[in-house]
Amino acid sequence: MAFFLGIDGGGTGCRAALADADGRIMGQGRGGPANINTDVEGAAANILAATAEALEGTGADPRDLIATLGLAGGTITAATERLALLLPFARMRIVNDAVTAARGALGTRDGILAAMGTGSVFAVQRGGVLRQVGGRGFLMGDEGSGAVLGRALLALAMRAEDGFADMTPLLQQILEESGGIEGIIRFGNSARPADFAAFAPRIVSGEDPAARQVFDLAVAEVRHILTVLQGDEPLPVVFVGGLGPAYAARLTDWPQRPAMGSGTDGALLMARQMAGAA
Repeated sequence: MAFFLGIDGGGTGCRAALADADGRIMGQGRGGPANINTDVEGAAANILAATAEALEGTGADPRDLIATLGLAGGTITAATERLALLLPFARMRIVNDAVTAARGALGTRDGILAAMGTGSVFAVQRGGVLRQVGGRGFLMGDEGSGAVLGRALLALAMRAEDGFADMTPLLQQILEESGGIEGIIRFGNSARPADFAAFAPRIVSGEDPAARQVFDLAVAEVRHILTVLQGDEPLPVVFVGGLGPAYAARLTDWPQRPAMGSGTDGALLMARQMAGAA
């Protein structure tokens, strides 16, 4: 009996779903972060843990699975090649998580995906042709992501302490919690994207002037991206991810629609298509 595995993995965690040839979900599992741009070995361990949970009680062998993995960092060739050596699946395809998220969210319909979480990535689909943009990591991209928001807030706290920006209650709180400027620097030297993203809820839901400043700039940047992707024919926008609702509430310039499915749904669909089962 053929089994198909779909993996949706990002900077905060990964999700696995196992399906049979008819697309029926046989098992699901969860694991830790799976951003292969920052930690290939850690991502592999978390993917295998999520897979093992999804396989419990099914009798399926990981070595027989046909898998599609949508992962943060999935466009980095060296990372995908390294990951492939660490996984036992019979057949696999590794893509960026925007591709699987878009397949799950948009199906075959035209639209724009804005996946806003620890990282960020965008995709536009017209006439069945899918194009991904962004998703290049929080050091060089990931506009509007939780990691970028958190980094911006910490940088603003240090500027305020130096007298180059207005001090606010939130910035003062961040400085006290972190142990001042030196504490923020120590944090930044070893922090991963998910660590920076832990500050995001205080930004998108806060009324502090500093939080509004950081989020307003991020909203403007994401608005520009979506405007460019709209082209000449406006398309509906689907917001997904932990920060998706916060951006959806601010970016009402275009029609919005809910996701048809999840990133794991998209990954499963692509896995079954690999084998001609969908």
